[in-house]
Amino acid sequence: MSQQPRRRPSKPYRRPQKDPVRILAFEALRAVDERDAYANLVLPPLLRKARESDDFDSRDAALATELVYGTLRRQGTYDAIIAQCVDRPLREVDPPVLDVLTLGAHQLLGTRIPTHAAVSASVELARVVLGDGRAKFVNAVLRKIAAADFDGWLERVAPDYDEDPEAHLGLVHAHPRWIVSALWDALGGGRAGIEDLLEADNERPEVTLVARPGRSTAQELLAAVGEDSGLPGRWSPYAVRLAEGGEPGALDAVREGRAGVQDEGSQLVAIALANAPVEGGDRAWLDGCAGPGGKAALLAALAAERGAALLASEKQPHRARLVARALEGNPGPYAVIAADGTRPAWRPGSFDRVLVDVPCTGLGALRRRPEARWRRRPDDLDGFAPLQRELLRQALAAVRVGGVVGYATCSPHPAETRAVVDDVLKGHGGAPVEVEWVDARPLMPGVPALGEGPDVQLWPHLHGTDAMYLALLRRMA
Repeated sequence: MSQQPRRRPSKPYRRPQKDPVRILAFEALRAVDERDAYANLVLPPLLRKARESDDFDSRDAALATELVYGTLRRQGTYDAIIAQCVDRPLREVDPPVLDVLTLGAHQLLGTRIPTHAAVSASVELARVVLGDGRAKFVNAVLRKIAAADFDGWLERVAPDYDEDPEAHLGLVHAHPRWIVSALWDALGGGRAGIEDLLEADNERPEVTLVARPGRSTAQELLAAVGEDSGLPGRWSPYAVRLAEGGEPGALDAVREGRAGVQDEGSQLVAIALANAPVEGGDRAWLDGCAGPGGKAALLAALAAERGAALLASEKQPHRARLVARALEGNPGPYAVIAADGTRPAWRPGSFDRVLVDVPCTGLGALRRRPEARWRRRPDDLDGFAPLQRELLRQALAAVRVGGVVGYATCSPHPAETRAVVDDVLKGHGGAPVEVEWVDARPLMPGVPALGEGPDVQLWPHLHGTDAMYLALLRRMA
């Protein structure tokens, strides 16, 4: 009778190790994917809740932030790499599995986390959130990805620059091809400039504070944050830049509403409108698209110093409440209303200065909302176009003769900037409007490379700001 071979004793089941940093990052990515949420809105409350735990410190928060934003920035490139390592189309991979894979790909290809640690941590995460079966699939895919570094993968998945420059730059710098093309058209010039811009879009933006005039000063903010944690703004006299990891909410001036968080480009737009020369009186100002309130708060403070009043209008009631919160405590007269700027609640010719910062694709703020680059589509431009033109038409109707309108947008796309202004002035969709261009460049003193004028375009790689556009128009008749 033959002897049966002995069976090896099975290994005891090991429970997966829960890593709070990677679980938090996964939850943020799922919220972005499932609910079309924005990471800059989803992540802060998750971090606040995690900090309540004794074993979650500032280094954990920094790592979680890098994992979320880094994964979202390069999502398209990581998808192209993952597609080379799976045996099915990506659309057939369950979204939660794909989130774990892209999170793991970023650790392997975009951070200094050692390969073995990146793979093992991702597999443990998969065991926790997906189960042991799909964790094996994650392990197999990530080991294939780990066989080459980021540059090595780009050589495999990116077309040659000479054959298709836009597709090449799109994969190398993680932007959809159509956005690369649009930004290149707006920027002009050769390869170096567009590469600098795309690289700047992939950098984490500084946190910039604004000292609201009459209520706080940049010097006060600098003293509060300390020499090691703050720097003066590059261009705005009211700006202070925080060092990485600085916490605005810890400052008394921010908690009290005397200062706020505001990109320096946004500050420059409000300051330029406030300083544009007007003919006649200067008592009534309007912010026609005021939500969420950053520009309105700065304009209200500047208006108060001159004895002028600001009316801040925002169509969405919940955003109007954010505006009211931002303006609370302003020393001068102001009012906040929930109203549609295309159906004005005010009489024509009522204002001396009008700002209309129109809804847009947000292509100028991809540093802050990296997921937007993968969410936007070229036909979104057509969706915003009628609204942008009508808002500008109504803004020009709202200003008196001799007053000034500022048309602003956080997009450098030509279809959302100069084309909108030109169409409205020529009467496309309405009567022609008689205006005089105001050169905005002298109203941003010291800021270089603003273009040929009279309108201005700011850029992340040239100015360290969001890509804000501003046209100033004086009503003539």
